[in-house]
Amino acid sequence: MKNTKLLFLVIFFILFFTGCFSSSSVVSNPKPNPNLEFRDYEENQRLYDQLITYYYQWKGVKYKYGGNTKRGIDCSAFVQNTFRTALQVKIPRTTKLQSQVGQEIGMADLQIGDLVFFKTGYKSRHVGIYIGGGEFLHASTRKGVTISRLDNPYYSKHLWKIQRILN
Repeated sequence: MKNTKLLFLVIFFILFFTGCFSSSSVVSNPKPNPNLEFRDYEENQRLYDQLITYYYQWKGVKYKYGGNTKRGIDCSAFVQNTFRTALQVKIPRTTKLQSQVGQEIGMADLQIGDLVFFKTGYKSRHVGIYIGGGEFLHASTRKGVTISRLDNPYYSKHLWKIQRILN
């Protein structure tokens, strides 16, 4: 009986500490890819202006799973609407399909307009649009349409992948 309890405690602590110290699924390819083309300053500024202008039209709209209106919108609908309206680019509706479009890039190659994806649960995913300066636009379950930072502990822990849609 005593050995069983001891074995259970040892296994519990091994599993607990393995979970605490294991690396999260982070974006691969930390070194810059020399084959990617980077936009010039004017193009980045134009993209930023278009994205931020559209954001201010939606700022504070509440999050609603499956929503696609100003009465409530989810993250993938906000991203799809922003790309369609502000940038005239069609992308799929769901986070799953959005994560399969474009080219996966590493953090070192991140540019304005890239999609940032997060694994927030076993099958849950979240998406936003990078706007530079370590910030991204998204529809947050807590704050609605907002701007957050990639270095926020929650988002940095759950960062899954980055996709480049725009050339």
